[in-house]
Amino acid sequence: MMKGKTTLRVRYADTDQMRFVYNGKFFEYFEVGRSELLRANGLTYKQIEENGYYMPVREIKIEFKTAAFYDEELEIETWAEKLPAPLMHLQHRVRSVERDVIICEGYIDLIFVRAETGRACKPPEFFINAIKEYYD
Repeated sequence: MMKGKTTLRVRYADTDQMRFVYNGKFFEYFEVGRSELLRANGLTYKQIEENGYYMPVREIKIEFKTAAFYDEELEIETWAEKLPAPLMHLQHRVRSVERDVIICEGYIDLIFVRAETGRACKPPEFFINAIKEYYD
């Protein structure tokens, strides 16, 4: 299973009038997690796009457990249990480092799309080669 962790600190701009992290920010936090997971495996969205592919979101779900607050350090855990084909299903968990509580859990489904046709396709070979060691 491909798995990674990254941390970030909640910025003041991420909070709402109630002093919680605004719920829409967690979509961005999930993106940080998956970007860093790909980067740790030698892949970036820039590289994927330069090779003629996009990875649009098909579905996303977040289940909130408790609030996150300004200046709190969050750990974002991201993992994929299966090789993508053409759907890439990524699980996410966001945890407060200081309080050691789970803030939210969820998933995102991404589809591989050929930029030139706009049609769904299998993941490109360079992508599979970068992550296949986790699934052999």
